[in-house]
Amino acid sequence: MSIEANLWTFHGRDVVDFEPGGSLPDPTQSAIRLALRVEGPFSTFSDLWGEFMSTEGVENTEALVIGIWGDPEEGMPGSSDQAVPIIVADADRLSRLRALFFGDISSEESEISWIEQSDVSAFWGAFPALEEFGIRGGQSLQLGRIKHDRLRILKVETGGLSGAVVREIASAELPELEHLEIWLGSEGYGGDSTPADLIPILSGNRFPKLVTLALRNCEWADDLAAIVAQAPILSRIKRLDLSLGTLGDDGVDYLVASPAIRGLEHLNIAHHFVSEAGLTKLAALGIPVNTDDRQKQDSDGDRYVAVAE
Repeated sequence: MSIEANLWTFHGRDVVDFEPGGSLPDPTQSAIRLALRVEGPFSTFSDLWGEFMSTEGVENTEALVIGIWGDPEEGMPGSSDQAVPIIVADADRLSRLRALFFGDISSEESEISWIEQSDVSAFWGAFPALEEFGIRGGQSLQLGRIKHDRLRILKVETGGLSGAVVREIASAELPELEHLEIWLGSEGYGGDSTPADLIPILSGNRFPKLVTLALRNCEWADDLAAIVAQAPILSRIKRLDLSLGTLGDDGVDYLVASPAIRGLEHLNIAHHFVSEAGLTKLAALGIPVNTDDRQKQDSDGDRYVAVAE
């Protein structure tokens, strides 16, 4: 996924912008996107949301994408703390909502590190039919106590995710979760998580139906590979994604030494720092491996994640 542009598909549907004053895009076939625009008809998210909720057929909305909720001219959309309660207040009229992406803000609109999130925990109880939830931006983010009976996909995209939020995810009660995606990010942008924060996930006891584990954009990707390679969860998931991070030859050696790696249906390390020799080792695993976007260390030997600022 690129953050250089807004989402064009979500929950298996094309994303269609809501046009105030017009008819609602087919709410059973499209993912409807709401965002404030430069020179748009509304200056506040409250007004935009009110127009959306007054549109005929809004009760049939199944997939919703929320973009900029603050002044789009500033390049910093402001805190989401006012947008969350506005949405939650109308949850009873959106009982068919199956998918919500909160923070579809491209790098052209705002750097990911400038996206100021808030406590979004009210979403879990407000939308019991949710099957997919995605969120972008780690600054001030709180997921709270995550408990949901139907959620199958959870994606958290950041340039730096706090260890506190990683621990919230790791203690979540999500019995139907099949796809978990976490962008851990850079310490310089708030990414202070450690391997210990991931232990409950990697133990294999937390999410019984997990098929895809994506621990992406990690600044300590070699250390991550070391613990993942020995983790019980590896023996039962089908897809492992360590892309967007700083994986190098040391991390590859940990992975190829793990017998469980060969049981995967797919491994993704795109955006990596692996040598030709390391790539040869991965090719010998006998499973599909995405090794796109090979990077080079800088003159000081430093490596950088794909998404930070």
